[in-house]
Amino acid sequence: MSEPLWLTHEERSTWLALTGLITKLPGALDAQLTRDAGLSFYEYMVLAMLAESDDGVLRMSALAELTNGSLSRLSHVVQRLERQELVRRETCADDRRATNAILTDAGRSRVESAAPGHVQHARTLVVDAVSAEDLATFGRVGEAILDRVADQRRN
Repeated sequence: MSEPLWLTHEERSTWLALTGLITKLPGALDAQLTRDAGLSFYEYMVLAMLAESDDGVLRMSALAELTNGSLSRLSHVVQRLERQELVRRETCADDRRATNAILTDAGRSRVESAAPGHVQHARTLVVDAVSAEDLATFGRVGEAILDRVADQRRN
């Protein structure tokens, strides 16, 4: 087995900053949403993606992709949201093998009331912490990494 290509000092510093971000940011987002809206960050993302979709309806597979979660995780979260009557599931009329997640009026109300506080918190933690140029670069970097992760999952 060949020697691994070790990270340079700069690469290691960047890697540690990234791992710190992906470890700490979700907890900070969860804490605010739980305190202010009674939702986890992932629950909020599910409701938000449904609210942004046509008629508040998405196939579960599309919703899993939009929320960067597995179908299994999404199913568990949607089940919790169904118990709160924030979403419901129905068989897709176009493809009886597929299931749609549907945002209820109560779900729309919950996400709309949660959004201002969440957006302000995201702005405080991320958007206002860096320059506009760095934010744009960060967006491109994030997309490139997400694309690489998606490629790895497919292979």
